[in-house]
Amino acid sequence: MSFARGSVAPELSAEFPGLRLHWTALDARVRRSSAATRGRLGALSDRYLGARVVAMRTQPIPRAYRTFFRQVGLDPDAARIPSEEVAVRRLVRGRFESQDTVQDALLIALVETGVPVWALDARAVEVGSLGIRIAAVGDRLGSAADGALLPAGQLVVADAASVHATLFGPPAPDHAPGSRTRRIVLFAVGVDGVPAIHVEEALWVSTDAL
Repeated sequence: MSFARGSVAPELSAEFPGLRLHWTALDARVRRSSAATRGRLGALSDRYLGARVVAMRTQPIPRAYRTFFRQVGLDPDAARIPSEEVAVRRLVRGRFESQDTVQDALLIALVETGVPVWALDARAVEVGSLGIRIAAVGDRLGSAADGALLPAGQLVVADAASVHATLFGPPAPDHAPGSRTRRIVLFAVGVDGVPAIHVEEALWVSTDAL
């Protein structure tokens, strides 16, 4: 499995030197997860107790994402970083809940590495130009004519044809994997303080879980 490096707009690279996007593409379908995957989620649930969740923010990778959130004007105590968001959800619900093969693979990668990974239907992606940029006036989320209008200046994951997601946000509904998906693009976002090897590990874990 090989991983590619996406583009980052020059002005963003200058302001946030560690910001980067890695991606890979593979054949995958959305279906019910296997018993083994559901069992893996159960085992991960048992590792996430209250004290561990509280201590997460002192660990290097969560701390790096929290720092980046502050740099882009987000309060990480209100708009939680992905790893803290799923940890709090596990405490509230009592366990990590299985959704489907793709979402479970993303969750496993996030919990095991602390690095968030997202999935797109490969049919919606021009991988040669996939990267992170600043939203322009008139940009909409996804390909639909009635897609949500994005504020100019917002950081987004996009290619030459469309915006797939806001940075650290969920993919546009019409670009997310669904029942007709046969191939997906996985992408992970790294920031300053998160070594590239950890970003690639998150992609490897998610592909392995699929």
